[in-house]
This record gives sequence, C-alpha cells and structure tokens, in this order.
Amino acid sequence: MTKPTMPMLAMTALMALVPSIAYAHTGVGDTIGFAHGFIHPITGLDHVLAMVMVGMFAWQLGGRALWMVPTTFVLVMAMGGALGVAGIGVPFVEAGIALSVIVLGAVVAFGIKAPVAVAMAVVGLFAIFHGHAHGSEMPESAAGLAYGFGFMLATALLHVMGVGLGFVIGWAGEKQGPIVARTAGGAAALAGVAILVGML
Repeated sequence: MTKPTMPMLAMTALMALVPSIAYAHTGVGDTIGFAHGFIHPITGLDHVLAMVMVGMFAWQLGGRALWMVPTTFVLVMAMGGALGVAGIGVPFVEAGIALSVIVLGAVVAFGIKAPVAVAMAVVGLFAIFHGHAHGSEMPESAAGLAYGFGFMLATALLHVMGVGLGFVIGWAGEKQGPIVARTAGGAAALAGVAILVGML
C-alpha cells in the first residue's frame, strides 16, 4: 500500500464509522451515567466532524497548539455544559454548532496558520454551543455529572483522532498530504452547510 493511499483509507474508515444521525443532541433517549455520556458525542455527525476538525486544526498549527487547542475546547465545553444544566440560555445553539463544522472544516481545508491564542479563542467560542446543547439535557445529579465526564472524555478522544489523522496525512508527504487535508476539511465544511440548512 502506498503512502498516499493511507490517509484516504483513514478518511474512508472514519466516514464509514460515522452514524447517519446528524445531531448528537436530539434530546432523545437516556442522558444519564458515564456510558451514555461517552456514547452520546459519537452518535452525531455534527459533533464528530467538529471534534475531528479541532484535532486536525491543532495538528496543522503544531507545537503547543497540539494540546492547548483541544484542551481549551474541552474545558470551555464543560463551562457551556454548566450553563445548559443551570438553564441559562445561549442563543443560536444549533446554528452555532453547524457553523463550528463549517468554520473548522474551512480552516483545515485552507491550512490557516492562526496564532495559538486566536485558535484557542475560536474553538472556545464554538465549544460553548456544543457544551450548552448537551448540558441542557443533563440531569442535575451524580449520574448527570458522570454523564458529563463521559461526554468530555469522548470529545477528547475525538480530538486525538483528529490529531492522529493529521499525522497520518503528514506521512503522505508534502505533495499528497495537503491535498488530503484540504479534501477532509472541505468535506467537513460542506457537511456543516448541509446540517445548517437541514439537509443532514
């Protein structure tokens, strides 16, 4: 198997594992306990794509961004979740989540090299929407807290997947790697548009 084939295979595998449900925060089913919290983020295309793009964005920036950008997302998402649990409203949550997929996909597609502080601010803004959407479904109990931990862990692992995918793309070389990254980011951005207009 040649090097350029590996990133395409990884992207194909990722897309095959992504469920057909576009939103992870439908409010349907149980939202209690660690296991439910862990599974919930990976059952929605919007959350999976945004989290993988956060990881790929961090990989593109490199250096301390590799851990600072994803960590910022997880921590701010927890704060957004607390707002949701407390019943404090955040406007345009669904639109904000769809826009996160569009913007982060575009950032990866165009290989934007933002300063780390700017990257942290961008992902932090979108993290509020993702956290609030899920926090508003969590019960105010120990089971709800366990759910939150599960959700945060799954989100972090999706970030790791994005960073890992970035490294796989990097191994494709200077010629093929950027093409694969642009394709992955562009596909995510288009999916975000489809989610925003209700096609997914």
